[in-house]
Amino acid sequence: MTALTSRLQRLVLLRPGEGRALLLAAAYFFCLLLSLYLLRPVREAMGIARGADWLPWLMTTTLAVMLVVNPVYAALVSRLPRRRFIPLVAHFFAVNLLVFAALFQALPAHGGELLGYAFYVWLSVFNLFVVSVFWSLMADVFTEDQGKRLFGMVSMGGTLGAVVGAAVTQGLSSGSWGFKLPTAGLMLLAVLGLEAAVFFMQRLAAHFQLSAATGQQSREPGPDFKAGLRAIAGSRYLQLICAYMLLFTVASTFLYLMQGDIVAKTFASPAERTAAFAKLDFWTNVLTLTVQLLLTSRLLRGIGVSGVLLVLPLLTTIGFGALALWPSFLVLALVQVLRRGIHYAVDRPAREILYIPLGPEERYKSKAFIDTFVFRGGDFIGVWAPTLFAALMVPVSLAALGCAGAWVAVAGWLGRLVNRRHGEASLSASPVFNRKETPT
Repeated sequence: MTALTSRLQRLVLLRPGEGRALLLAAAYFFCLLLSLYLLRPVREAMGIARGADWLPWLMTTTLAVMLVVNPVYAALVSRLPRRRFIPLVAHFFAVNLLVFAALFQALPAHGGELLGYAFYVWLSVFNLFVVSVFWSLMADVFTEDQGKRLFGMVSMGGTLGAVVGAAVTQGLSSGSWGFKLPTAGLMLLAVLGLEAAVFFMQRLAAHFQLSAATGQQSREPGPDFKAGLRAIAGSRYLQLICAYMLLFTVASTFLYLMQGDIVAKTFASPAERTAAFAKLDFWTNVLTLTVQLLLTSRLLRGIGVSGVLLVLPLLTTIGFGALALWPSFLVLALVQVLRRGIHYAVDRPAREILYIPLGPEERYKSKAFIDTFVFRGGDFIGVWAPTLFAALMVPVSLAALGCAGAWVAVAGWLGRLVNRRHGEASLSASPVFNRKETPT
């Protein structure tokens, strides 16, 4: 047993006293992504119900909803402590899911395409907010060194949830398990996943003693709901994170539109499309799980956050070139699985580590704005840019490559700033890089 424990500690780079926090964080993320991936293939199929041409309008609607929701969320964060507003966000979305499940089950033709489009927009808001809040808490309770060593394992918990969710949806939507579960049934399963996530979040909060009564009032977000936007306006560091996120999303949206068009042309029925999307999700998460287990922590500690930030932009450039030459479902699947797998396993943990040295206003307010509104702003640009490029007679493939090149440049600039922060002690005194109290 001692030898086994020693091997496990070497594998996950775990230090004494960190095991409970790691398991609780991983279980929390497992339940969140289980809930999300039960529903994600359903959303993708609904989004192309009338063809991929409707996706730009759905993403534009999502951006408009984000514009309304962000101030409400910022006000909530400004008035409630972390231990209260984080579960409240999950409970709110769980109630929404119950309403959708009832409507899909009760309305004729399951509510038709209009209800499907409403669900598409809702899930596009839901997935960004719950995951952003999760990572805000992770950046809050773990130190930077712990983030480099443990965020890969925390992410692996989410990947396992995504694998299970995608596999369940694929099996139940295609009937390969001997019976089919209706969309409303998948929504009810997702509600159970969300409530389980709240349970583990509360256990994690108790482990780190996240309450004002324990002397951590200074680590709670302040009452000014505009503080997050002011922090972005005054910080080159946060502005570069915004640019990185925007370019990542624009590139992802270019690829997403290609995916919708190729899948719509390759598969005829909604059930076939749902199963195809679920299969992409499943293999993406299998790759992600393998990389998280074997490479993520070692890459973050080996080439550092600055080096890891360059990996995905370079891979995306290669992927766009391949799809320009061979626009088939097989090539799409290879590009999407590789790109999304590297994103979830390596790029996302590195990006979340960027927030660890920041204060509560940046972690809970600036971060939420970047992860939701800036993210969907990239969607908006990405879905409408092809129309503009077509009018200007600029090939979309060339524009996509240009976007990827700009992303590489921003990643390099951000990486240099990260390296300078580590190399210059003076930056540690800056409000932008003010370290939080090390968790107990």
